[in-house]
Amino acid sequence: MTGQHSQPTGSVQDTQPAEDERAETTVEVRCTGHVRMELGHHSFEYSFQGTTLREFLEEFFAEYPEIESMIIATREEDATARGWAPVKDPPGTWRKNPEGEQTVAFARVMVNGRFNENLDGFDTELSDGDRVALVYPFMFCL
Repeated sequence: MTGQHSQPTGSVQDTQPAEDERAETTVEVRCTGHVRMELGHHSFEYSFQGTTLREFLEEFFAEYPEIESMIIATREEDATARGWAPVKDPPGTWRKNPEGEQTVAFARVMVNGRFNENLDGFDTELSDGDRVALVYPFMFCL
């Protein structure tokens, strides 16, 4: 049996599909500010293997590594804007992406117009035709 592999009877098989067997999803990418300047486009279709925002971002950042540092915070300090007044007990429900999934201060990732942390974070499911916005606005403060 050259070139074929068989599982022993009664063994547990891996239920995770092979990378090339994952679904392909096509989304519309929208870019603003510095991201738009870097890519030279404000809107384009992008196809990737998988169905989650995490899979989209991993593949997109592998193709455009310069965009990852504009959007994703590698340290908690990078995700925090300075200069806000301290608030002891903020109203409503406040959500924050877990460390490693946070954006740099003022940068955002949105799916169909909603911030990803108000959905399922990087585990948000994507479907063909969804809009993924990579927002890093121009800001000038003196």
